[in-house]
Amino acid sequence: MFKRSKPSVTDRKKELFTHGSTQPMLKNDMKNFHSLSQLVLSAGALKSTPAVKHSKTTYFEIEILDAQTRKQICIVDKVSPTSTLRDVKQKFNKTCPQWYPSRVGLQFERGGPFLKDYVNIQSIATSSIVTLYFTDLGQQVSWTTVFLAEYAGPLLIYLLFYMRLTYIYDAKESTRRLRHPVVHLACFCHCLHYARYLLETLFVHKLSGEHTPLKNLIKGCAFYWGFTSWIAYYINHPRYTPPSYGNRQITVSVLNFLICEAGNHFINVVLAHPNHTGNNACFPSPTYNPFTWLFMLVSCPNYTYEIGSWISFTVMTQTLPVGIFTLLMSIQMSLWAQKKHKVYLKKFDSYVYRKSAMIPFIL
Repeated sequence: MFKRSKPSVTDRKKELFTHGSTQPMLKNDMKNFHSLSQLVLSAGALKSTPAVKHSKTTYFEIEILDAQTRKQICIVDKVSPTSTLRDVKQKFNKTCPQWYPSRVGLQFERGGPFLKDYVNIQSIATSSIVTLYFTDLGQQVSWTTVFLAEYAGPLLIYLLFYMRLTYIYDAKESTRRLRHPVVHLACFCHCLHYARYLLETLFVHKLSGEHTPLKNLIKGCAFYWGFTSWIAYYINHPRYTPPSYGNRQITVSVLNFLICEAGNHFINVVLAHPNHTGNNACFPSPTYNPFTWLFMLVSCPNYTYEIGSWISFTVMTQTLPVGIFTLLMSIQMSLWAQKKHKVYLKKFDSYVYRKSAMIPFIL
């Protein structure tokens, strides 16, 4: 058996020295750890770095085909979901400069209706690739140009006949026969009517940026200018005969004409501006102005006043051309009024189910 040797004095000194030197080092480490933990606690919880979110915008590709041949014309790429048909037409114009935006007609289906410029791409898209059919609408003009041309022509044409130019009427007969006062009143009323139209086109009506084919401008100008020439020729002719009932017929007709003109203007102002609710989608409602109270009886009082003006002008002048023009205008406006009345019935049935389209209790 072995005997355990006793440690020597030197070994004991080494052990004491080693134990005495490590104890202060442990104390220092504890102090450092305590100060570090206090620093972390005072700084608060560590904030995680926010993850960077990459927005994934889905773009559409618009494939444009010819509506007749179904051949591909071009592809408009990188179309954002918020884009409208107007934006697509502008990009299409950059690829095909021969077709400017107002000349481009786009259809979702062949033979279907042309899509409006304000239609959003996302509302018609079923996938990332949208196929549209292109139709060339021909040369286009703005509606403002159409209305200004249609109304400026009658204003100038009537004045030319009113001056009784020598190449229109016989000079001797024109100087020998004096004009009846109704001729001057007719000129004033006719010019007032078309001057109001021009001013309302420029300052009242809020015409959209849409266009119409050039042929509509030609047809409108031919209708208005042609009838104005016929009407002005008869009324300003040296052999023109005044109305049968004289001044009484003229006075009543002029007063009714002015009332209808004022009513037409105030109705157009109401139609051009939002009503008291500030909502353009609401049915036009009458205001404190008595001329607008006709809204309580008919859906299109502007047409009612317009026909009233031309009936008054017919009675005042008592001429056949004015009567024919009034009849044709009445037929056309009745068709427009019935069409608008049907639209109002679909949207605002609780407002207009008791109303007439244009003539109270009749039409």
